[in-house]
Amino acid sequence: MNLNNNHLVIMAGGVGSRFWPMSTEKLPKQFIDILGCGKTLLQLTVDRFKGICLPENVWVVTSAQYEDIVKEQLPDMPEGHVLLEPCRRNTAPCIAYVSWKIKTLNPKANIVVTPSDHIVMDSREFARVITSAMKFTADSDAIVTLGMKATRPETGYGYIEADMSMASPSNKEIYRVDAFKEKPDLETARRYVQHNNFFWNAGIFIWNVNTIVNAMRVYQPPIAEIFERMIPYYHTEKEQEMVNELFPMCENISIDYAVMEKADEIFVFPASFGWSDLGTWGSLHENSKKDAHNNVCVGENIKLHETRNCIVHTTQEKKVVIQGLDGYIVAEKNDTLLICRLTEEQRIKTFSEE
Repeated sequence: MNLNNNHLVIMAGGVGSRFWPMSTEKLPKQFIDILGCGKTLLQLTVDRFKGICLPENVWVVTSAQYEDIVKEQLPDMPEGHVLLEPCRRNTAPCIAYVSWKIKTLNPKANIVVTPSDHIVMDSREFARVITSAMKFTADSDAIVTLGMKATRPETGYGYIEADMSMASPSNKEIYRVDAFKEKPDLETARRYVQHNNFFWNAGIFIWNVNTIVNAMRVYQPPIAEIFERMIPYYHTEKEQEMVNELFPMCENISIDYAVMEKADEIFVFPASFGWSDLGTWGSLHENSKKDAHNNVCVGENIKLHETRNCIVHTTQEKKVVIQGLDGYIVAEKNDTLLICRLTEEQRIKTFSEE
């Protein structure tokens, strides 16, 4: 595998504000330091691919409204590698745009596509899995998606059903996909977890550029036609003008519906490297270091008394003292304070709009 052909595509256009008051539509979670480690989720995403993809082969696709934030947080991004969507059209048009642009530079490109707002606890195992998958796709027409080994009956993730009866001859860790499953109800999720061939869909994809471009041509010809029309304009001063004109014509469709559920050569790489999509305060609590009373604290000076099962995220306060809470979120940002039961966090958006 030629490292020069490896390209990283980071999808950073989401508007998730489920970590309110820290995250908002103007500053979604990928651009904030949720873990309190001094780096945003976007910056951590770039970091974990060091040694897999060269810096000059990193691409970020985001909304036009986040251009300044991306360039501020990733000041070393190559010129022209921050792609700006004029409107939201889900992941298929996003991936098509960057794939066609990469193909004009390197028709032998081997691409990994990842969200910008996930966490990975075991970076070394993550790098091993990604590298192995990219070797598998470099000279084949295979599409690989990562399947996270399910540790609980999670209703917030989609699932991948794999045919575990026979591994791929060229990589014994990779299996064919039988089906993609939508986010299940609890009973269905429990049934999935009881079987060893159901995995969480992490939304991380690996393919070579010709595979994904040809798949889009076969399964989504209207979208493919739009980015074929763009070929004379990639890497020119007129590119953004043409994107602004043509991108809104794309169907609003995910890559899962557009390609993954239709193509034949779809494979899954079952993996376990401490992954979470950090979709909720509860998932942040679950994936963070806890004290003896199951509390997670992110902040400089937090004192807890008779408190357990809580997550406290107070990085702007000089001192925080809490007594007597069990199972709560305590979070502040820019003069806004949230105190909410973890079991009620799905109502936070409603509370924030009142």
